[in-house]
Amino acid sequence: YGLQWMVKTLGGEVRGGAVKEYGKARVNMVSKLGASTFTAWMSHGDEVVRVPQGFACTATSDACVHAAVEDPVRQFFGVQFHPEVVHTEQGRDILKAFVGQCDTTPWSLEEFLPKIEKQIRDEVGDRSVFMLVSGGVDSTVAFALLNRVLGPGRVQGLLVDTGLMRQGEIAEVVSALSAIGFDNLMMEDASRIFFQKLKGIYDPEEKRKVIGDTFIEVQQQVSRTYNLSPATYLLGQGTIYPDTIESGGTKHADKIKTHHNRVALVEKMIEEGRVIEPLKDLYKDEVRMLGKAIGLPHELVWRHPFPGPGLGVRILCSPRSFVSHPTKGALPILMPHAVLPINSVGVQGDGRSYRKAVALFPGRSPLQYTEMHWKEFWELATEIPNRFTEVNRTVLSLSHQQPVSFFVSNFDVCRDRADLLREADVLVHQALRLGGLYEQLWQCPVVLLPMGTSAGGQSIVLRPVTSQEAMTAQATSFPNSVLMRIKDSLLRITGIDAVFLDLTSKPPGTIEWE
Repeated sequence: YGLQWMVKTLGGEVRGGAVKEYGKARVNMVSKLGASTFTAWMSHGDEVVRVPQGFACTATSDACVHAAVEDPVRQFFGVQFHPEVVHTEQGRDILKAFVGQCDTTPWSLEEFLPKIEKQIRDEVGDRSVFMLVSGGVDSTVAFALLNRVLGPGRVQGLLVDTGLMRQGEIAEVVSALSAIGFDNLMMEDASRIFFQKLKGIYDPEEKRKVIGDTFIEVQQQVSRTYNLSPATYLLGQGTIYPDTIESGGTKHADKIKTHHNRVALVEKMIEEGRVIEPLKDLYKDEVRMLGKAIGLPHELVWRHPFPGPGLGVRILCSPRSFVSHPTKGALPILMPHAVLPINSVGVQGDGRSYRKAVALFPGRSPLQYTEMHWKEFWELATEIPNRFTEVNRTVLSLSHQQPVSFFVSNFDVCRDRADLLREADVLVHQALRLGGLYEQLWQCPVVLLPMGTSAGGQSIVLRPVTSQEAMTAQATSFPNSVLMRIKDSLLRITGIDAVFLDLTSKPPGTIEWE
């Protein structure tokens, strides 16, 4: 919160805001920079109520009187929104205007690539790298980059089958990497170990830590089996900059969630100089640019992101069974709704939230949604988390037109639930590809909730988003006919009772539910 710190330090005043602002907001510029009104991404609960002497307000929003301030004489400038994210329409222009007044050197991938290659050679020295490959974009680009710099004789890839991969993922990854000449990749089926370790684990942060620790344990076991000594091999990871930020790994960052590549075991190895992370200073869009620059095929570079912990963070759990009635915790909003008996992880301000989701029940089927209905859904999705502090997510019921009671069941992560989610996930993504929608999305996580309309039943949440670097994300939807087709297909799967569409942008909701 640089703006708030600057204002307070120079004699202004900052207070808790009556209304919080998370996600999309309309900003009105007082100055002549760019458009007079534009969309910006906010994430704050406090606000500036009085500026220091010499400052003027240059922008406002509906809930924030001082969305931007400046003292042009002393050259102090501050904004309350996030100009660095792609969803802020005038953000790049604002940053260019600021950087133009500073003594800076332009960044380019062409200049960066030789530097990162030299850094890899210097860091590795005469050692080799044992690389954990998940099949996601980040680890694939890191693996390819290490092969390019060190040669395949000094890089050994390990693809761990956790039992939490998508359907056919292992075969796809091995085939794709083999097709571009990487034969230095081994596969280890550790699914039994992962499910064993996850038994009785319900908390999302604890799940992430268990999965991250188990990855390292498997890697160390494989190292011993193949006599890969820590003295001669570094651990390679596809960590990118947002992983470090969200794990609280930068100097002033709060922890939002522990990424599997930032658990205590890994941190200890980093301190000991036993880990190499060639992408750790890059955002996802820069990783893709790098992948393209080193010759990776389009389909590998532009795959939908998939979290390192896999389906483990898309399978929500409950330590107990109970019935939740639709009137419990009802909010003062007009549309029929229910506060769901399930918590999800969000990011509000710079910190982690773990709060309830609200489900809207619009009284009609997806085929009957009009443009006006969608306008109301999106407005409520922004308004509800901003007004009600106990909520960080808004979802739309696709399967039920009116609120119902939900049966929550005592479920942890197990093979049966992973198989159920795999079946739902492949169905959804086949529909997206058939409809020509897959490449229009950043990703579309499919989430399994431990609740249904009958005892033992479960629910599916569709989470389609657009983004560029995953620091922010815009929730989106599909044509009504596609929603209807996906909903009907999912309800034909034994064990699935209800289907929801997540309407929440990031912030206040993280892209993944856990």
